[in-house]
Amino acid sequence: MFRRILIAEDHESANISVQKTLTDLEITNKDYVYYCDDALTRIKKALYEDQPFDLLITDIHFEEDHVKQEINDGIELIRAAKNVQPQLKVLVFSAENKAAIMDTLFNELNIDGYVRKARYDAQELRLAIKTIYCEKRYISTEIHQNIKEKNSYEFTDFDIKIISLLSNGMLQKDIPVYLQSNKIKPSSLSSIEKRLNQMKEVLDLSKNEQLVAFCKDMGII
Repeated sequence: MFRRILIAEDHESANISVQKTLTDLEITNKDYVYYCDDALTRIKKALYEDQPFDLLITDIHFEEDHVKQEINDGIELIRAAKNVQPQLKVLVFSAENKAAIMDTLFNELNIDGYVRKARYDAQELRLAIKTIYCEKRYISTEIHQNIKEKNSYEFTDFDIKIISLLSNGMLQKDIPVYLQSNKIKPSSLSSIEKRLNQMKEVLDLSKNEQLVAFCKDMGII
């Protein structure tokens, strides 16, 4: 099992809960902080002392208070921690469930696991830690179900066409001209906007760029 684990969690009750979960797993060498700056300092200090942490468990959102911070959220912390210790395992423990953030965490920051704060999250935390220790990724059951539902979304030929055009650098306002010249209907700008908005709503995305990236990752375009 992991030898040294660092917890970055600004809510005291959640911090204590994670510590108890580690105790239940008989992990005694654990450290905890309430601020992201302190977490990065501990990681650097542990590396300097040749006693690096094996796993970082962090929330995503940290509330601002009177203590000024250079690093304000878990995503920035993970990025900074990976810069100083690329092989550090990372488990995110958060209430966040937006697809765009999941994409950033797993595809860009290459985290090892995600557990959503919800019912039975202590059980999921234990399972996640064991799974990550076995060199496998862990995704919380609820998040996994959301991803499964998104993967089952059926894109029409029209959807794929307009997403492909965006992917190739065409501006949204120029797409109607292309569709009209190729006799593809519907071709009005309002129809395109409506369809793009519908896809983003279903997939819990906010920008066209995120929609394009999602479709590339899924092999749709």
